[in-house]
Amino acid sequence: MLTLSLALFALVAWILMAHLVFQAQRHLLFLKDLDPLAPSACPPLSIIVPARNEERHVEEAIRSLLNQDYPAIECIVVDDRSTDQTGAILERLTQQDSRLRLLTISSLPQGWLGKNYALHRGAQIANGAYLLFTDADVVMHPLTLRKALQHMIMQDLDYVTIAPQITMRRAALQVVAAIFGFVLLILFQPWKMRNPKSPCHIGIGAFTLVRTEAYRVLGGHKPIAMRPDDDLKLSKLFKRRGYRQDLLLGQGMIFVEWYASLRELIEGLLKNTFAGVDYRISLVVLGTLASFAVHLWPWVGLAVTTGLAQFLYGLVLLLMLTVVSGILASQGINPLWAIGFPAAILLLLYIQWKAMLIALWSGGITWRGTHYPLKALKANKV
Repeated sequence: MLTLSLALFALVAWILMAHLVFQAQRHLLFLKDLDPLAPSACPPLSIIVPARNEERHVEEAIRSLLNQDYPAIECIVVDDRSTDQTGAILERLTQQDSRLRLLTISSLPQGWLGKNYALHRGAQIANGAYLLFTDADVVMHPLTLRKALQHMIMQDLDYVTIAPQITMRRAALQVVAAIFGFVLLILFQPWKMRNPKSPCHIGIGAFTLVRTEAYRVLGGHKPIAMRPDDDLKLSKLFKRRGYRQDLLLGQGMIFVEWYASLRELIEGLLKNTFAGVDYRISLVVLGTLASFAVHLWPWVGLAVTTGLAQFLYGLVLLLMLTVVSGILASQGINPLWAIGFPAAILLLLYIQWKAMLIALWSGGITWRGTHYPLKALKANKV
């Protein structure tokens, strides 16, 4: 009876997830399909880029920003205590283009995460009517800004975030990134965020475009000074205040390697996965149990059950593979990689548990060489 109940639970869950994926495909817009704003209508825009030890990607990223087909931009790069060649690279680029401004941070004040403080400081000196927050490893098509601003102005939005195209070199890493995106899609249902009555919201650090006046009314990044998931929580601040927002898909327009290796991926996600559940152990446990029941147990159930339960588990796996292969194909990944879905889920669960245990054992998180106390992190509620 228990196995039959679990099979029914998993089947209902996957039918619901298939429906949500269908809704996303119906309602989410691709940036590349939008018309660009006329150059004469482009408002002044400031780009804020935090950079800490980004020598591998920063020059390509900054040049892609300076090559934007946009007549009124300034680019403010904040060197956040870099110890590699990032500062020297930025100094050289600053001398080559007057639109590039370099702000160097030598010390971090108490009560701030490094990246959040860099974004806040950069925004304080910005002159644009709109602010773009992006990362130092993101490369953009020259029409990215004009297309994004056209959508923002035509839809009277205060906040637009764009999901980039992941360009990791190893297929297995691309699969994990796609599955991670699928999980976020199910949890946050971003196509609903444009509805002012919906609480749905999401933020993506690769591209967050905001109206400057609204951002400053909210207090900038100060209300989320100690949030490792600052992009997500900034979106929540805008939503809570009633500001209009949307998410676009950036395939073919915005590119980021994200992580170059499995080790980098694990280390990179450790900083914010526990924060993503507001440091609640109960949510980690419940999420793990639900994930095992819906994503992992059906593979076992198919082998150890008979009769109706086995038939239902077969339906679950068929639906699971159909949905996942479709997601992979939409991102240019071989749909046969869908067979690796359980391994990707196990990896994400491992990262979630490792992040929680490290935070509890060490009393905080270590991010880019700086340790932040768990008590201070948990106190910054949004």
